[in-house]
Amino acid sequence: MEHLIHAQNAPVQTDITPERAGWRMLGFRVHTLSKGEAFATPRDGNERCLVFLGGDAEVAVGGDVWRLEGRRSVFAGLPYSVYLPPGERCEVRARSRVEVAVGAAPADGKLPPRLITPGDVTVEMRGGHNVTRQISHILDPGDAEHLLCVEVYTPSGNWSSYPPHKHDVQNPPEEVDLEEVYYYRLHPEDGWAVQRLYTDDRSLDERLLVGHGDTVLVRCGYHPVVTTPGYDLYYLNFLAGETPSWAAKDEPNLAWVRDAWEGAPDRMRLPLQGTGR
Repeated sequence: MEHLIHAQNAPVQTDITPERAGWRMLGFRVHTLSKGEAFATPRDGNERCLVFLGGDAEVAVGGDVWRLEGRRSVFAGLPYSVYLPPGERCEVRARSRVEVAVGAAPADGKLPPRLITPGDVTVEMRGGHNVTRQISHILDPGDAEHLLCVEVYTPSGNWSSYPPHKHDVQNPPEEVDLEEVYYYRLHPEDGWAVQRLYTDDRSLDERLLVGHGDTVLVRCGYHPVVTTPGYDLYYLNFLAGETPSWAAKDEPNLAWVRDAWEGAPDRMRLPLQGTGR
């Protein structure tokens, strides 16, 4: 079953349905619009979150029209996003070249539509040393019925989604079962990163070479990422589950790193001198 999906040179770059992914809830699309073009979301049983990756747009939801002055690219600031409950239609019209990522999951319609501005996005710095990264929170638990959404920025040469963690067992509050996509961008665009997918028993153990515009499907297991020196990494995470929560289980042999980002007391320091160790 495929884990790595390459972008298409088409108005819909990426189209992941639950059927294609082999799971129950999460759908994911990336739209590209030229100036003056438009698309509309369907009225169906899914809640949606539209994350504007770049460009200026006009967004019509019900009787509201929001005029968005967007960032130039994902590396140029925080996003505008729009949350839509099921049954609500949204039309996006491009005022420049626009890219929009859309996550979807079934929902009951308990929450109203809303615009999420860059000022509404909570920024968290996580990790340390060469595991430092920024988490920009778009949808946290309670902000949607079944969706979660963050943007993650990982500087060149750094690790991310580390210590390796998983969320494939419904055992709250320690861990919840969530479907997840990683949507990648790199700066410069010709770079690459590596994502490992693996389970405790190694029945799954894959190393994926990911590039600009790629999407990785995380169905189960641990899923750490590292980017190459010289290339900054962005990824957009959409997750969906019956119990949307950030509860996850660290890989047992590496959980200690969370409390020791600089490494063990005897970790290598350069220049290396003496007999040591």
